[in-house]
Amino acid sequence: MASSENLKRTEKLQLMLDEEELKAIDDWRFENRMPTRAAAIRELLRRGLLAAPHFAEPDTDDASTRDFGVVDEKVRATLGDETN
Repeated sequence: MASSENLKRTEKLQLMLDEEELKAIDDWRFENRMPTRAAAIRELLRRGLLAAPHFAEPDTDDASTRDFGVVDEKVRATLGDETN
C-alpha cells in the first residue's frame, strides 16, 4: 500500500455509471470495509490492472464506450445477481 505521506493526487477522473454499476461498486466497498467510494474504485482498478495479463485483449474493433461496462453476465453470476 502506498504511503499517504508520499502520495499526491492531482488528476481528477470523471466517470459516468448506471445505477446497477454504482450499486455493485458500493456493495463491494461496504463488504470490504473501504473508507470511501474513491478508495474502493482505486482498489478495484489496481486489482484489475494486476489481473489484466490473465485475460484476453478486449475486442475494440468498431467498439464504442457503451460497449464497456462494469456489470455484465459474468459479474452478475459472481455477485449472485445481488445487483438487481
